[in-house]
Amino acid sequence: MDTEQYTQLPIDQIICGNCLDVLPKLPDQSVDLIFADPPYNLQLRNELRRPNQTLVEGVDDEWDKFPDLTAYDAFTQAWLRECRRILKDSGTIWVIGTYHNIFRVGTIMMDLGFWILNDVIWHKVNPMPNFRGARFQNATETLIWAKKSADQKTYTFNYQAMKHLNDDKQMQNVWHLPLCTGAERIKIDGRKAHATQKPEALLYRVILASSQPGDVVLDPFFGSGTTGAVAKRLHRHYVGIEQDPMYVAIARDRLAAITPVATDDRLLTTPSKRDAPRVAFGQLIAAGYITVGQQISSRDRSVIATVRADGHVVWNGVIGSIHAIAARAQNKPAFNGWEYWFVEEADGSLISIDELRERYRAEHL
Repeated sequence: MDTEQYTQLPIDQIICGNCLDVLPKLPDQSVDLIFADPPYNLQLRNELRRPNQTLVEGVDDEWDKFPDLTAYDAFTQAWLRECRRILKDSGTIWVIGTYHNIFRVGTIMMDLGFWILNDVIWHKVNPMPNFRGARFQNATETLIWAKKSADQKTYTFNYQAMKHLNDDKQMQNVWHLPLCTGAERIKIDGRKAHATQKPEALLYRVILASSQPGDVVLDPFFGSGTTGAVAKRLHRHYVGIEQDPMYVAIARDRLAAITPVATDDRLLTTPSKRDAPRVAFGQLIAAGYITVGQQISSRDRSVIATVRADGHVVWNGVIGSIHAIAARAQNKPAFNGWEYWFVEEADGSLISIDELRERYRAEHL
């Protein structure tokens, strides 16, 4: 495909060309999410061998070579500026890098007006050893997640989905994931097809966390197509830019063989409690899910309060909302009462009032 000015985004296509030539031709505010795995500028200065004298395959591709840091910074600023223009005002960008480049990238992003939401540390559970033993083993890469500006009011973050993915615990910004190895690693004649192919598990988290089915994900350094592969599986659209025709061919073959994971988008979305219809504690009382005079307690039953007809509760002679009394009982300035209080079922087990609220929503809203 050539790089004429695009009046419409080339959805689900790979554009063969240098991103500095292609990005300026894409429409303003046309993509929902950007994932960028730019050159790291990390070539080995000397030949590196393992203890058994076999050669370590470093990153010595032409696309990762720059004459100096000034040239690298100019390149980084150019593609990031275009990405900011192309990104919707409700979109976000992820950029991954190593210690060789990520701090320079982060500085340039901030200078351009991006507002950093998180840094995410990818801890490689199976990193390559440091064969010389002259420094610590490099077991991490850093991802910067940012919105377009500090004033941007909305962006996608599927908090609940990430919590579910993490065994219902709030997901932290350290992700323990293996390198791309085994059958997932694309090889040609027994050698890695791409020096820095990322594992699909990493992109799965990025795309699931910060986009919705039907959204468009742009990758200006498409490589072997990992971003597109995961996007397609999760019912997102992709736009890939890649300058190496060999990588383009590999990515196209890879994407052609992929079948999306499900046909029903409801299986790909996790409802957010923030988006659910509002239900007041008093509504549960009025509907008979909780009765006047009933006792509610903390999970360990050490704090017990009595329900009033007006939706407040009484504890130690103090009357207040479920939130105010939960905070006071713990000597905290504030607390979410929906997460604190439980009621006893007929069999003696406890059920949270938040679960009762979800039951009410399912049956009445």
